[in-house]
Amino acid sequence: MSNKDTAFYRKNQSIIVDFSAEEISTDGSLVLLEKIERQHKLIKHFSKYIPDHRDQSRVTHSVYHQLKQRVFMLMLGYEDANDVSHLNNDPIFMDVLQGELASQPTISRFENSLDKHSIFKLMNVWIDNYVSGLQGRKAVIIDIDATDDPTYGQQQLSLFNGYYGQFMYNELFFHDGQTGQIILPVLRPGNSHSNKWYVALLKRVVEKIRAKYSEMKITIRTDSGFSGAAFYKLVDDYNLFYATGIASNNVLKTYTKDLEKEVKDTYLSKKEKHQSFISFNYKAKSWHKSQQCYAKVESTGKGMNIRYFASNIEEKTAKQIYFGFYVKRGEASENRIKEVKNMCFSDRLSNHRYWANFFRLIISSLTYEMFLLLKQKIKQTSVEVAKKWQINSIRTYLLKVGAKLKITKKRIYYQLSKSFVYKDLFRQIITQ
Repeated sequence: MSNKDTAFYRKNQSIIVDFSAEEISTDGSLVLLEKIERQHKLIKHFSKYIPDHRDQSRVTHSVYHQLKQRVFMLMLGYEDANDVSHLNNDPIFMDVLQGELASQPTISRFENSLDKHSIFKLMNVWIDNYVSGLQGRKAVIIDIDATDDPTYGQQQLSLFNGYYGQFMYNELFFHDGQTGQIILPVLRPGNSHSNKWYVALLKRVVEKIRAKYSEMKITIRTDSGFSGAAFYKLVDDYNLFYATGIASNNVLKTYTKDLEKEVKDTYLSKKEKHQSFISFNYKAKSWHKSQQCYAKVESTGKGMNIRYFASNIEEKTAKQIYFGFYVKRGEASENRIKEVKNMCFSDRLSNHRYWANFFRLIISSLTYEMFLLLKQKIKQTSVEVAKKWQINSIRTYLLKVGAKLKITKKRIYYQLSKSFVYKDLFRQIITQ
């Protein structure tokens, strides 16, 4: 080889690789994230409620520094604490954090520093933070749903769940059905049923909303796993509206038996999908009173599809409640949970202690909330394609951009790549 740095030849040209370029970071967007944090102070707000029992004379990295580092790392796709080893010499991370990054052992101690009382305090702070942003609104929709988080180690309260058929944690989320905000994230033991704890938590959320906004209209939207006697009692006690799925049983099937036959015969005669709704009053033995219930009976060509649901929403037909309101929880709640779990890494709960993993869930939820603020800024730009991006697309197309850092006595220059495709989008956001 004519040159020791020659990797290969392309026709008569040698391809040379060396490490002579200036320091370049792949995370040039950190300056954008820092501006969002400076504007909204979301991470700083929550860091105030995290206890710090360390000897302050020996502290190098404050609680705020560690929480900010952890959230920013998750936003840039560094999902584990030990990923800090890849960023030790990153000039932009060091500039944004105003010093060296906290090491993996420091971050691990930070995650394990919270006990039950600290977590409960953070949960109350989370609800208060949500309620403080409701000014000017007349109604809210609260979506409630859960997701499984398979576990593979010796995590505390990682238990076998018969429904999912695996050892796992059970993550519960309360979402705002209109804005996508997380009202409250909760980590439950792996063997928890969907309705474990949620009525008591929902009561706390409703009381905090009503304490500040007594006339606020509150509508609850859940799937069948959350239908139960305690829920319907809460609805009546606090004058809530709701739409919830109901699990099928033999009694409910008697209400739809005739309609099922009619729909099936219609399909066989016309050879096309057919759908019909029916409404009726129904009371399970444990319920304090009967509820207005509905059924959607549909022939699909591959069998019958029958869905039962209950609702006290007035002046709407069963079809309007189902398609105009209930099924929208798929986008408002289920897809948002996918973003928290798969794109903000709430499925990486690999600490041994249960409360440390609960804190990790909170950190992932904070990461999601930061992305939500970024989404709001994207909506104010003229780049239409970006307004449809989910978190993974935002990270790939907007946040992962090469940049150099140039520091003078009076200025710090972030020099982003000339070939950055979404430079106009970046410029529009950072100047807001």
